[in-house]
Amino acid sequence: MEGIARWFMLAAVVSALGGMVWGIQMSASQDHLLSPAHGHLNLLGWVSCSIYAFYYHLLPAAAGGVLPRLHLGTALLALALLVPGIPLAIQERGEGLAQAGSVAALLSMLIFAAVVLRHRPEKAVFARQKGH
Repeated sequence: MEGIARWFMLAAVVSALGGMVWGIQMSASQDHLLSPAHGHLNLLGWVSCSIYAFYYHLLPAAAGGVLPRLHLGTALLALALLVPGIPLAIQERGEGLAQAGSVAALLSMLIFAAVVLRHRPEKAVFARQKGH
């Protein structure tokens, strides 16, 4: 795994490790107040970033250009804003960070949608089967 795919996979693994440690901490303390943030870290970080990594790995033609780099940047920005923003909102210390993170997450998915729409997987898979 190289390039954008590797960066997404690294983000996924770091998110998974953080989510696991956080889950253990919540269980040990029996305080699950911040479980929505834990869930977003796991879903946006571990699950989504893993899916993005495999997509870009399986379709290397889709990984080139500005859009995939913009996608990576907005996905990481969404994680950096949303995961700490949710606890702040839960603790009634402001919702701005969570809102900004939500917008960044939506923008990240819209960019990914544009990447997916630009590339046709069946052509890439067909060419790979023929040895190209």
